Amino acid sequence: MDFKVLLQRARQIRRKYSEFETKKYGKPWNKAQIMQGLVGDIGDLMKLVMVKEGVREIQDVDVRLKHELADCLWAVMILADEYGVDLEKSFLETMAELEKKF
Repeated sequence: MDFKVLLQRARQIRRKYSEFETKKYGKPWNKAQIMQGLVGDIGDLMKLVMVKEGVREIQDVDVRLKHELADCLWAVMILADEYGVDLEKSFLETMAELEKKF
């Protein structure tokens, strides 16, 4: 799937979250709160990695792992969008820079 299509979908879901947050909290989450949510998701992801590495036990780890990876990707995409970062371009530039090291 094209990155721009993924970004459009991420934005659609962000709008739905903003509506939910406004109803529940009186205003949508700001960038720092979105980042805090990402940190929580990364913590959840770490627990699942620990399961995959055999140091924890959780049921349905593969289903949960896919979900958490997608959650983290969504939050990174939204944060980049909120800060005006062209993530697709930045990713490709960063990969080119890293490749030069090898």
